[in-house]
Amino acid sequence: MSMNQMCRPRLRPRLRSLPVNSLIPNMLTVISLCAGLTAIRFSLTGHWEMAVLAIVFAGVMDGLDGRLARLLKGVTRFGAELDSLADFLSFGVAPVFVLYEWSLSDLSGMAGMGWIAVLAYTVCCALRLARFNTMQDHTQQQPGWTLNFFTGVPAPAAAGLALLPMFGSFQAPVMETVLRSPYLLAPWVMLIAALMVSRVPTLSFKRMRIQRDYVLPLLLVVGVGVAALTSYPWVTLMVAAAAYAVSVPMTAVRYMQLKDRHEAQAVPAAQPAVPAMEPAAATPAFPPGEGHPTQLH
Repeated sequence: MSMNQMCRPRLRPRLRSLPVNSLIPNMLTVISLCAGLTAIRFSLTGHWEMAVLAIVFAGVMDGLDGRLARLLKGVTRFGAELDSLADFLSFGVAPVFVLYEWSLSDLSGMAGMGWIAVLAYTVCCALRLARFNTMQDHTQQQPGWTLNFFTGVPAPAAAGLALLPMFGSFQAPVMETVLRSPYLLAPWVMLIAALMVSRVPTLSFKRMRIQRDYVLPLLLVVGVGVAALTSYPWVTLMVAAAAYAVSVPMTAVRYMQLKDRHEAQAVPAAQPAVPAMEPAAATPAFPPGEGHPTQLH
């Protein structure tokens, strides 16, 4: 190497340009993060409906970013980590903060219990997301049918279940006194927190495939659902949350059925033991009674 080459400063490699399409999933993730923070802001000013709608909007963005990343082949480790952080804030912090400002802080004489429920939910959400990230590294070692299931209730679904009492109070103000009771809401929040870190299998829609015959009916259901959401938002959200809650035990039963079937196929059927072959009787070299072969004269 010449002296000029040794003295020449090394140039840093130029950063590669990225197409805008590859950044769209990350943009949606940031929008979801901002929606969660906005929900906290609305709760501080007492705009409860706007706070709940901001969390719902964050859930929609969270459902789109991952699918767009896989569609555009832009799945990266950076995007996965950013998505986990956004999920933690939008579905692990914002919902219980809204619930605390709405009801849980009113536990007379037991104000600490409401905050304990908030902390339990937030910690369980963090643990659930950490477990999900570590399990992603071992998905190739699992059977293919397990990819249709989550372990525990995912964070966006848990946020919807936690906010179910607020949906009901917005739709039926006469029931607000009951649904807003912190003595009922605190155990409900802790139940949802336990479901997040549980081993209960829940349905995953990421790899679900639809047969061609059901494509048009599914699109019709989606259109009706969007129309219902815009016309009767709280009833639609209540029905969706209740339907998901009912699907949890049904999914667990289906998971156990598939697991038993897989284990039965993995274990080879017991084959009947083959009896040992008895050694064949030695054939005499000469016919009985004759000690020597016939000699030719």
